Amino acid sequence: MTDRGFSAEEIDTSRPHPARMYDYYLGGRDNYEVDREAADRIIEIAPDVVPSARANREFLRRAVRWLADNGVRQIIDIGTGIPTSPNTHEIAHAVSPDVRVAYIDNDPIVARHADARLLGTGNTGFFLGDMRDPDSILGHPTIGELIDVRRPVALMLVSVLHFVPDEDDPAGLIAAFRDALPAGSHLVLSHGTSDFHTGEVVDEPLQIYKKSTASVTLRSHAEVTALFDGFELVEPGLVQVPLWHPDGPAPAPEELRRVGLYGGIGRLMERNA
Repeated sequence: MTDRGFSAEEIDTSRPHPARMYDYYLGGRDNYEVDREAADRIIEIAPDVVPSARANREFLRRAVRWLADNGVRQIIDIGTGIPTSPNTHEIAHAVSPDVRVAYIDNDPIVARHADARLLGTGNTGFFLGDMRDPDSILGHPTIGELIDVRRPVALMLVSVLHFVPDEDDPAGLIAAFRDALPAGSHLVLSHGTSDFHTGEVVDEPLQIYKKSTASVTLRSHAEVTALFDGFELVEPGLVQVPLWHPDGPAPAPEELRRVGLYGGIGRLMERNA
C-alpha cells in the first residue's frame, strides 16, 4: 500500500537533498547533479563521510535482524530514505515473513521508488509524512492497517534526528511517539556526532548542508543518550555504530575513529502507575 501524498513535480532538484546525498555516499544512482556536487565537496573535505554512511547502513541491517530475532513483529521506519537493498522488510522477513513494516519519509522522490523496492511483498506499506508531526504519522490510515499500537512496536529513526534542529525539540518528538506505544516497544536510533572530528572537517560540511534542503545538528554522546529518555538501552548501550553487535571482530582503532555516528536500541519499560 502506498500513499504518495505529493506529485513528482514537487521534487526539489534545485538544491542538494541529504537523502539523495546519502544514496550517493552508498554508491547509489538515485541522485542528481546538484546532490553529487555537494556530496563530492564534502567527501573532499571529510572523506570519512563515506565509511560512516556505510557503517550506518550495516548498523541498520544488524539492528533489524536483532529486532526480528528477539520477537519484534511490527516496525515503523521513519526517514527510510531512498531504498537501498537489503531494506528493512527484506532483513526482517529473512527471519520471519510475518513482520509488518510501515515506511515513512518526507521526500517525494522516495515515493517514486516505493512500489518497486519497498512494497514487493506483503506486510509492508509506505506513505509520505514528517516526523515533526507525530500525530499525523500515528493516525495515518497505513499505520492503522498495518500496525497495532496496542502491541510492541519498533520505532526506527536511523540517521534522521541530526536533521532535526534543537528548536524543533527532537526529544519531545520522540516522547510523543514513545507515549503512544506500549511497554516492550523499541527505539532504534543512530545519530551523527562531532566527538571524533574537529575543525574544518566538521565546520565546512555543516555549511554545505545548510544550503541543502535540511541542515545538520551534530550531538555529543551525552546528548544522544538523552534522546533515549524512558527507554532502557540494550547491550552494548550507545556506541559507535560499528561496535553495536558486530558480525565479526571490532574494527581497528584507526578505522573506528573515522565513523562519526552513534547507534543503539532502547527498550520501552513498564511505566510507573
